[in-house]
Amino acid sequence: MAQDNAAFSPGPAEPARRRGRQRYVEKDGRCNVQQGHVGETYRYLTDLFTTLVDLRWRLSLLFFVLAYALTWLFFGAIWWLIAYGRGDLEHLGDAAWTPCVHNLNGFVAAFLFSIETETTIGYGHRVITDQCPEGIVLLLLQAILGSMVNAFMVGCMFVKISQPNKRAATLVFSSHAVVALRDGRLCLMFRVGDLRSSHIVEASIRAKLIRSRQTQEGEFIPLHQTDLSVGFDTGDDRLFLVSPLVISHEIDAASPFWDASRRALERDDFEIVVILEGMVEATGMTCQARSSYLVDEVLWGHRFTSVLTLEDGFYEVDYASFHETFEVPTPSCSARELAEAEARLDAHLYWSIPSRLDERVEEEGARDGAGEEAEGEAGADKGKKGCLPAPESESKV
Repeated sequence: MAQDNAAFSPGPAEPARRRGRQRYVEKDGRCNVQQGHVGETYRYLTDLFTTLVDLRWRLSLLFFVLAYALTWLFFGAIWWLIAYGRGDLEHLGDAAWTPCVHNLNGFVAAFLFSIETETTIGYGHRVITDQCPEGIVLLLLQAILGSMVNAFMVGCMFVKISQPNKRAATLVFSSHAVVALRDGRLCLMFRVGDLRSSHIVEASIRAKLIRSRQTQEGEFIPLHQTDLSVGFDTGDDRLFLVSPLVISHEIDAASPFWDASRRALERDDFEIVVILEGMVEATGMTCQARSSYLVDEVLWGHRFTSVLTLEDGFYEVDYASFHETFEVPTPSCSARELAEAEARLDAHLYWSIPSRLDERVEEEGARDGAGEEAEGEAGADKGKKGCLPAPESESKV
């Protein structure tokens, strides 16, 4: 019993922890992985749309400007070549000459006509004539290609502007994860919240344990991923994220932290990646927010401070206390040792209660037996007295 009670002691003060692990996922959700020595770079061109969307803003704007400018220059040069080949530039002042394009007197004019054609501005000063079949064909090609360029580039910019990763910036995770008792079980917990009034629809949460391990055959897996159950079987992983919620992973026999005590956890080297997914209510696009916790960001024996208060007619969330925790009495042993201690305690109570009942039954049986024996002796005495002869005086009479 003394050992069981000692398991619930707060334990010694938390020592300074080492920090030498490189993050797999940054706190803001960025994955700290770079692709190197990619030989088949042509694969990026096969998915050009996604490649342009994934580019940084300055590069996207550069490609946006270049797509239009190069198209205008290309067709402007062809319009100038047609005018030069037909001899229109040599008959600029000849009223009897029918050029391919009226008022096209040089490369700059051809470039402006190309812009007017592709953007369908049509100022009316430069216009194509019906005596130039090659110009008509070129006009059709530029109109079709210009529409394709517009659709492609405007689509890229629209998708890039409306990307839901900016919505993930208003989904916040607690700066630390905590380990404490909840309903008599050790649980690993962290908190999530949404800063916006527009909610995340169909929100769900997942957690991954990133830790290197070695197989029985000697194979080393540097970043092995293990699922941490946060309520998939019970549906607790599907969230109604209107106010901040504390997500709990119960450390049971299926948990990778089943044998981890406080000291063992401090010496371990791992990273917990948490992923929150859902649809943006305003746009219907899928949004994903990520964060991670290293070993020194997991506080043993702490609990989150409440941030929800009831005001006059509404609930108020105080995000100033969102990351705050406080210490609570928590066993320093592992979840396995805690379960074994509870099992021993239950077994002791189970066997002690029947034994005491048996002792009481035996005592009551002994008392009943002694009473019956006394009554039997008294009855025997009475029988003997009834069999004695009568006194002489009574016999004489």
